Amino acid sequence: MAEVALVGLLFYRRVWRLLPVFCVYCAWVLLCDGGNYLIRTFFLSSYLTTYLAETGMDTALEFGVLVELAWSVLRPLRSSLPLGALVWVGILIAGAGVAIWPFSSVHAIGVMSPQWQILLRLQQTSSVLRIAFFLVLAACSQLLSIGWRDRELQVATGLGLYSFISLTVEILHTHAAMQQHYRLLNQFVVVSYLFSLLYWAVSFAQQEAQRKEFSPQMQSVLLAVAGAARNTRIDLSESSPGKRRRR
Repeated sequence: MAEVALVGLLFYRRVWRLLPVFCVYCAWVLLCDGGNYLIRTFFLSSYLTTYLAETGMDTALEFGVLVELAWSVLRPLRSSLPLGALVWVGILIAGAGVAIWPFSSVHAIGVMSPQWQILLRLQQTSSVLRIAFFLVLAACSQLLSIGWRDRELQVATGLGLYSFISLTVEILHTHAAMQQHYRLLNQFVVVSYLFSLLYWAVSFAQQEAQRKEFSPQMQSVLLAVAGAARNTRIDLSESSPGKRRRR
């Protein structure tokens, strides 16, 4: 019911105009939760395969949401950014995920099947990436001229809270002393997810705050970074084997 209310509110408020990937992600989660209930009830033997495919799609959409949020934060400056800046934002976030991957394993992963190892590491890497994104966005909110009434920080807050609780519970699950509290710990994850849904519902029920412009100093810094990325792309393009052969 909370997911239905949130998806309905997102389309009622026309949030899809600002954050289309986030809207697709919420609709996808709603569809999967309903589908998983039917699969567990009538097609239990197919649940693992379905769950693996769903997790892969979840991770791809969550990555898309982070890229979309970062690009939306740069909204006041996008007209001044060079062509391909969105691609570089995606590469930067993907690079952060690659850097997190080697540190995402926990003790229990070593005794699991390769299929489950990849699944759990993918989930943990995605959780850490969402937490890190929220912390960076919150820490730099003043520099980026965003506040708690801006959609970008609201979405990142809900994702960061749920990711932090779920990651903590996954780590606690690996300790033998916590096995007797397995179901209780999972209930904390459920509560954190419901809290994120309610937080988003309350946030999107209110009018969006008018976006502030970046300070001149911040504009200079971001344009300098974008210019450096553009020069790097040009240098890489000119130094490619195809370019050298044509010369």
